[in-house]
Amino acid sequence: MMKKLLSLSLILVMAVSVFGVQSVLAKNIKIGVSFSDFETERWPVEAELMKKLAAEKGAEVIVQAANHDAKLQNDQIQNMILQGVDVIVIVAEDGAAAAAAVDDAARDKIPCIAYDRLIKSPNLAAYISFDNVEVGRAQARGVLKVVDKGRFVMLGGSPTDNNAVLFRKGQMDMVQPLVDKGQIEIVADQWVENWSPDNATKLMENILTAQSNNVDAVVASNDGTALGALQAMKAQGLAGKVPISGQDATAAGCKSIVEGELTMTVYKDVRLLTPMAIDMAITLANGQAIEGLQDFTLAELTLDDSLQGTVPCKFLEVVEVNKDNVYDVIVKSGFQSYDDVYKDIPEDQRPPKP
Repeated sequence: MMKKLLSLSLILVMAVSVFGVQSVLAKNIKIGVSFSDFETERWPVEAELMKKLAAEKGAEVIVQAANHDAKLQNDQIQNMILQGVDVIVIVAEDGAAAAAAVDDAARDKIPCIAYDRLIKSPNLAAYISFDNVEVGRAQARGVLKVVDKGRFVMLGGSPTDNNAVLFRKGQMDMVQPLVDKGQIEIVADQWVENWSPDNATKLMENILTAQSNNVDAVVASNDGTALGALQAMKAQGLAGKVPISGQDATAAGCKSIVEGELTMTVYKDVRLLTPMAIDMAITLANGQAIEGLQDFTLAELTLDDSLQGTVPCKFLEVVEVNKDNVYDVIVKSGFQSYDDVYKDIPEDQRPPKP
């Protein structure tokens, strides 16, 4: 690989970043980035940011998206290997299926980074994400602040995404004690294939029909599924009356919060995750070790005791966002634009433009 041909004179070691990863120039390094899809709002944005950050350091990024096809994603990763990439960053469609591609890359001495979604392989060079169990706890807390008793709907994410499992663990950490006390009854528990808002709408329509609209809260696992569920709830006059959680602090999700429909979202500042991924990729491509990682067992990460091995990990903190702090946390920080979040809100009901 190209990293073996680079002389030390081409590598300028800069200060160690807050993530413990050395920032280096990366002339002639080729990074493959494999996305599960580009339907999720954040992925195309992060793809462009990765390209920009890598180019600034002299590296090339090759991006492909698999359109929710796990086999296609593995084929695309195999193609990246054949193209001679030095390192691969993967947003897995299916964390189990993508393990085969990671194992193949490892045999060719190509390190792989699991980006925000775990891949179930001990051959990963790193897994970087957010505290996903805490994401679930924050979602449940946000709903429980409004309603802490009654009939609850649990709306999970894609069953092929290990993050969805961890979100559910965090959610149940908060909800199960109240179920045990008899305060809460879970009347529906569904998982949303591909995190699709359309699928969430259909599921919520069926749930509301089955329950005769008698639901008191919805713990949904991201903004897309929450906004999909809200479409069904709006049709029944329940939007803004039944609390519902989200995640990712999308523009549409934050707008829904200020409009009083979505109750809360979980802010994961991908502006920290994306540069960390590129810095790590360049460090690995140069044959250097990544500092500041902590080993976790696959059993811990997946809640599946049958899985063996460990993975080096880095997890970032998350922030619970609601109507009280969306302006300060999301808008003033520049994560989402003022005009996007407050679109359609009357001028006299908006905060000042930052």
